[in-house]
Amino acid sequence: MASINFFAVDLGATSGRTILGSIVDGQLKQRELTRFPNNIIQQGGHFFWDIFALYNEIIRGLKVVAEEKIEIASIGIDTWGVDFVCIGDDGGILRTPYCYRDPHTDNAMEDYFRLIPKEMVYEKTGIQFMQFNSLFQLCAMRKNRDSALAAAKKILFVPDALSYMLTGEAVCEYTILSTSQMLDPRTKRIDLQLVNVLGLNEDHFGRYVNPGDKVGVLTPEVQKMTGLGAVPVVAVAGHDTGSAVAAVPAQNEKFAYLSCGTWSLLGIETKDAIINDKSFEYNFTNEGGIEGTTRFLKNICGMWLLERCRQEWTDAPKDVNQINRESMDVPAFQSFIFPDAPEFANPSSMVEAIQDYCRRTGQPVPQTYKEIARCIFQSLAMRYRQVLGYLKSMAPFPIEVLHVIGGGTKNVYLMQMAANAIGMKVVTGPMEGTAIGNIMLQAKAAGLVDDMFDMRRIIADSIELVSYEPRDTEEWNAAYQQYLRVTKG
Repeated sequence: MASINFFAVDLGATSGRTILGSIVDGQLKQRELTRFPNNIIQQGGHFFWDIFALYNEIIRGLKVVAEEKIEIASIGIDTWGVDFVCIGDDGGILRTPYCYRDPHTDNAMEDYFRLIPKEMVYEKTGIQFMQFNSLFQLCAMRKNRDSALAAAKKILFVPDALSYMLTGEAVCEYTILSTSQMLDPRTKRIDLQLVNVLGLNEDHFGRYVNPGDKVGVLTPEVQKMTGLGAVPVVAVAGHDTGSAVAAVPAQNEKFAYLSCGTWSLLGIETKDAIINDKSFEYNFTNEGGIEGTTRFLKNICGMWLLERCRQEWTDAPKDVNQINRESMDVPAFQSFIFPDAPEFANPSSMVEAIQDYCRRTGQPVPQTYKEIARCIFQSLAMRYRQVLGYLKSMAPFPIEVLHVIGGGTKNVYLMQMAANAIGMKVVTGPMEGTAIGNIMLQAKAAGLVDDMFDMRRIIADSIELVSYEPRDTEEWNAAYQQYLRVTKG
């Protein structure tokens, strides 16, 4: 029997890929077709995403499929969260979308809370407060009299905008909408009070779809460009973390997950949203998952810290694995940073930002790339411990294991540090969890798998899992107290 193939588009904040996936004899097979950078464009004092370049890269990947005469059953797209595209009355894109790191959202939360109090916003949405959430981006755009928003007939989140460019169908996928701080997790619809105060309504957004729903088929224009037929575009978990968590090869519900990439996202999977005083205090978020689940999690700064430093280092090896390895030559626990400190969001120099933080907090100032990398890794591990502690106090079940997925799993030193810091078994894999989740959700839509437990069983049988047990527990416990003192945790 011929295999059924699926085309996955996986777009991260720094790079993107197109992947061909299939299930053969109960095993997931995948092949990367294309890989490309996702560049932030700086112009006129703002930061933008090049939505047209991303569209062109999808077209390029589809052309590869056509040239190789591969038949694909569907196309699925996942991206980072919160950002969106404004569409005009004529159906055209009004402007390239703002990047969530754009400074126009500085003070936007405070501006919005003059309209609706902070506590009410959290009670309505259960979403953590981050200044770049879509709600606050829209508030900033209104305040700045943004011409694109003023003329917008539709507002489409990035994966939905790309689906629109391929199909002409305007949709609003559940998991990506859940990142916006506009969704009521109880009704699974946009809270009208939150958007009405900004002069918006439900009609400004596309029709609601869930993972597995059909968006549409490739337009005649795209068919002609690619050489393909009317291939369906299927809604996957449009938020990349939603697709990634779908790929966690857990055996039962008693796990926490860490999606480790540019961002680190640490959380649990629950049946219902967790919205209470404690989740508000710790600023946890309730985002949409597959099959009606909720991803209760917290965003933590991740490999962004190292990625930015690597752009500055002139004496460091080009091979990131060598940097990871050489960082272990440096004595442990010399310096810590708080990874989520505002000064690390988008500094002009990440190296200087880290050094200034250590200097200001009275610690040894890391100078070499080895020392800075070691500082980053052990600080991230301690932040994982801190956030996992919050999770344990709120989870409706005991947490027995931490599953780590994403590119960060390649850093075996960070993974061992994570196990040491949290005092719990860490299981890593899959590395490309987002793409795998994307493919498996398309397979579920095609009727090849039954449910998420069936998906996870196939994934576990298809990849190599690596386990890390805690080491040097007393030493890491003492260092954690040092971390808390330095970061005022």
